[in-house]
Amino acid sequence: MHEKIIAACDGASKGNPGPAAWAWVIGDATGEVRRWEAGPLGTATNNVAELTALQELLEATDPAVPLEVRMDSQYAMKAVTTWLPGWKRKGWKTASGTPVANQPLVMRIDELLAGRTVDFVYVPAHQVDGDPLNAVADAAASHTARTQLAAGTSLGSPLPEPEAGAMTGAGAGAGGRARKPSGASGARRPQSSGRTRGSLKAKFPGRCRCGKSYDKGETIAKNPDGWGHLACATATAG
Repeated sequence: MHEKIIAACDGASKGNPGPAAWAWVIGDATGEVRRWEAGPLGTATNNVAELTALQELLEATDPAVPLEVRMDSQYAMKAVTTWLPGWKRKGWKTASGTPVANQPLVMRIDELLAGRTVDFVYVPAHQVDGDPLNAVADAAASHTARTQLAAGTSLGSPLPEPEAGAMTGAGAGAGGRARKPSGASGARRPQSSGRTRGSLKAKFPGRCRCGKSYDKGETIAKNPDGWGHLACATATAG
């Protein structure tokens, strides 16, 4: 009996449309990342990026093994689990008779889903203590959308840290920008943990701009080149 693959996928578009990218992450039930990949899309919409992320994940995994896909895109999830059967019956037309948006992507995903067991799980985005695999996929897609450079386990890339301000207790606000915590249960403010403002505990090991590595759980801060040691970021600011 095959063990279930646990994965998350996400897409990002900086402008919608704008520089876009896809990413997927495969991990385990504890949230530990086993492998991940991200790729650039040039200029594309967020919906295209989200669907492409799912397509890339399905193409990268064994169809004989049950798959759990965690996603924060309700559009992409509903497109392939709720709306797709009706679109097919209508000849890939919507209820109003217009052509289905992103039809080639939806059709390819439909082909990849045929004959395999896939469970889709919706997970809210940008949540403090949210789904760890979704957080990595989100960070990878966002980082790759900005750099337009492929990254991932196959390339030996370090996992990107979440962008500054991306993780909140209230979710993302309009235009894709994250809202500040509103005092909801579980929303922890950086100041309350004794950390310097703008810093966070690294969820994954990485490498600082100084060339030295930092460990999971170590306090890190944003610098002009990404995330790294708190001392290095402080020195840059000074």
